[in-house]
Amino acid sequence: MQVTLEIPEGLLHELLDGVPIPEMVHVRYAMRTPEAVQHIAAEVRAQLARAGAAKLVRPGQRIAVGVGSRGIGALPAIVGTLVAELRALGADPYVVPAMGSHGGATAEGQLDVLRHLGITEASVGAPLVSRMETVEIGRTAQGIPVRLDKAALAADGIVFVGRVKPHTSFHGTFESGLAKMLAIGLGKQAGAAACHAAGFGEMASRVQAIAEVALARAPILFGLAVLENAHDLPFKIICVPAERILSDEPALLEEARRAMPSLPFEAFDVLVIDEIGKHISGTGADPNITGRHSTPFASGGPTVSRQVVLDLGEASDGSAYGVGLADFTTVRLARKLGLARTYANALTATQPRVVALPMVLPSDRLALAAALLTCNAVDRAPRLVRIRNTAYLEEFWVSASLLDAVRQNTQLTVIEGPALPAFDGEGNLLDLGN
Repeated sequence: MQVTLEIPEGLLHELLDGVPIPEMVHVRYAMRTPEAVQHIAAEVRAQLARAGAAKLVRPGQRIAVGVGSRGIGALPAIVGTLVAELRALGADPYVVPAMGSHGGATAEGQLDVLRHLGITEASVGAPLVSRMETVEIGRTAQGIPVRLDKAALAADGIVFVGRVKPHTSFHGTFESGLAKMLAIGLGKQAGAAACHAAGFGEMASRVQAIAEVALARAPILFGLAVLENAHDLPFKIICVPAERILSDEPALLEEARRAMPSLPFEAFDVLVIDEIGKHISGTGADPNITGRHSTPFASGGPTVSRQVVLDLGEASDGSAYGVGLADFTTVRLARKLGLARTYANALTATQPRVVALPMVLPSDRLALAAALLTCNAVDRAPRLVRIRNTAYLEEFWVSASLLDAVRQNTQLTVIEGPALPAFDGEGNLLDLGN
């Protein structure tokens, strides 16, 4: 079904052309964060040896390697090295998508997600086997069915790569990480739906309960946990044997939380995000950074009056999950929105609000003007922050009204400006994506 947007351009220009766009300052942000791993392959090999992978994997075994939908830094190198080491141990590895309902909850869609992340048979040295069929392997004490990927269960052993970090919709002992990969990622759409059915209020405990059953009933060997620094690069890669996943992950989560980036302002009027996408965050833009949360079970980040999202990243492949947290967006993004992939994720996560379409403007300039007009900063110059996406905060732009705050922060350096932002003849930012 094609959705046609009839945008009242004449009216919008009449109301918004007179709204001044403030001068902007281009800023470099020297975030304090752990150093990235310099030699990914060597670190993966060392961690597998440290955890005794040679004792867990026997020659001749078929090993399923679960890979999720997140844009983990150096993901092809991590997975490729893991596959090579499994082959060196005499195993026969193959990759399975471990991403719940992402990719439109279809087998081909999940392969597309992996390709966008650089995971192909050629790049990692193993075939990709994608199916949506699951098998119920047990139930939690609360009666939640535990389902796992049938293709993964066909293996003699299952290993998987998972990024450990604070979740975008709930907080608890277990958030995004190895346990969630077992409960939701390897559970495919059916397993993800069962875990999300009761909402996010008790999600952390449900993730733990489902993971306990999976670890007891399925041939899980180990998880390869990845912790990323504020530059979206791995600073720790650690192989966690199956029997230690639930005991070790909470400390890894807290370590990842301390390394997370944040914007250096507690409150401002308008946040402009150049792009969102599932490859960037589970909610398109990480609410821990934007302050816009989709549930009452998570909090943190700055207080922002209006949020603008300008575009959808190509690697998101049409999934605009999270666009509903913005107040304004563009026709450009709306035309890229794939309803099947976006809605499948929202229905599985039981979060319809996050995919509701915000006010759609025909250009970047009018989107910025709409946010400035409605941000209620009537007694002062509006404070505006513009970022590329929530995975890249090394550089961003702020309105001149924040220049004093920039100069007082030793982590911030002015690159250039203040200057008026440059728009093309269509009213779109000339430096978008640069």
